[in-house]
Amino acid sequence: MAITLVNPSGLPEIGAYQQVSVATGTKLVFIAGQVAWDAEGATVGAGDLAAQVEQCYVNVGTALAAVGGTFEDLAKLTVYVVDWTPEKMPQFMEGVARASARLGSTPVAPGTLVGVAALDVPEHLVEVEATAVLDS
Repeated sequence: MAITLVNPSGLPEIGAYQQVSVATGTKLVFIAGQVAWDAEGATVGAGDLAAQVEQCYVNVGTALAAVGGTFEDLAKLTVYVVDWTPEKMPQFMEGVARASARLGSTPVAPGTLVGVAALDVPEHLVEVEATAVLDS
C-alpha cells in the first residue's frame, strides 16, 4: 500500500477520518470534485444530502478504480457542503456509510469539510474531491 494512515498522539481520534496520511507511492492521482451525478449526468437524490453524499463517494470510488486505485489509496479528501451546519452531520455520515456499504470500503483518509454558499448547479448539495497515491 502506498498510503499509511496515522492518528498521532495528542490529536483527537475522529471515526470519519484519520489525521495524517503518509504517501510512499509513485503515482499521484487528483480526482476532480465529484457531485451527485450518475453515469448519464442526471442528479441523484435532489434535496437529499445523504443520497448525494453516497453518490459523490461512489463516483470517487469509480474514478479510483479507473486508474487502478481504491479508497485505501486516498491521501486526502476535501468535501464541500452547501449551507453546512453541524446538525447536518448525521445525514452526511449516513451517506458515507451507505457508500461504504456499496463499495465495500470505508473512506477514512484525512479530510476537510468546507461549508459553501452554492455549487455548480442548484440541485447539488455536496461535492467531494480526492487525492490518491498509487504504487506504479
